[in-house]
Amino acid sequence: MSLFGGIEGGGTKFVCAVGSGPNEIIEEARFPTTTPDETTGKAIHFFKKYLDGPQKITALGVATFGPIDPGKSSPTYGHILPTPKAGWSNYDIVSALKKELELPIHFDTDVNGAALAEAKWGAGKGCDTVLYITIGTGIGGGLYINGSLSHGLLHPEMGHIRIPHDLSKDPFKGSCPFHTDCFEGLAAGPSIEKRWGQKAETLPKDHPAWDIETDHIANALANYILTISPQKIIVGGGVAQQEHILPMVHSKVLKVLNGYVQSEQITKNISSYIVLPELGNMAGVLGALALPIFANG
Repeated sequence: MSLFGGIEGGGTKFVCAVGSGPNEIIEEARFPTTTPDETTGKAIHFFKKYLDGPQKITALGVATFGPIDPGKSSPTYGHILPTPKAGWSNYDIVSALKKELELPIHFDTDVNGAALAEAKWGAGKGCDTVLYITIGTGIGGGLYINGSLSHGLLHPEMGHIRIPHDLSKDPFKGSCPFHTDCFEGLAAGPSIEKRWGQKAETLPKDHPAWDIETDHIANALANYILTISPQKIIVGGGVAQQEHILPMVHSKVLKVLNGYVQSEQITKNISSYIVLPELGNMAGVLGALALPIFANG
């Protein structure tokens, strides 16, 4: 059995794992995201014992918060690009890891990794086009399409699309430092807290925040449906995990689309079309493992 290493690089924590799939995780470690050198150093220390011996890993997948440069021919390949995460802008994480571990490294966004893992092992299994959206500290989207992850110019930045903003219903101006009231600026966890003065997980189910939040999510998902035409939409992240959210989103997506997309997946089976991650909170680190495992398709 071939073993691989995976790093899920999150804004609040890093998760490292060794394994060969969702049912074969040899070891896992979690630690806070601090400075680049300290955090990467902990990851290197974790993997060093797997560089030789019967549990030797053959490659490493790194699925991290962005924006990143995944273009192998680019001079800034392997870098985390300018980011609100203090101290991490322009950090060359791939070179730092490769210098110490001397392993092939497969590098992508955390959400692209999660999209790949869910497409291969989870809720998107059997689908050619899978969209994974996470709504939490930030909002990001990963796209698995025709057997590959989408990159293009850099990689999708689905949290920063513009969506309708009814200022009479939601006068909050938004909190994105780049675009103010983009999807992330209106609907990510920090935006909810700034808008209502308390964290999303503390808001009761009947709080007016959820009507506004699900408006924003439904408008965004409708845009993705109309532009990408995914066969499955998987919604992860802490905000989306609250059990009352997805049923509200389902009904509002139908309302926004207004019968235009005539697929039974939407018109009759939307509750099995827009779903939670089947891999749960392991989707991120399994996504990192999936990068080297499925590197060749």
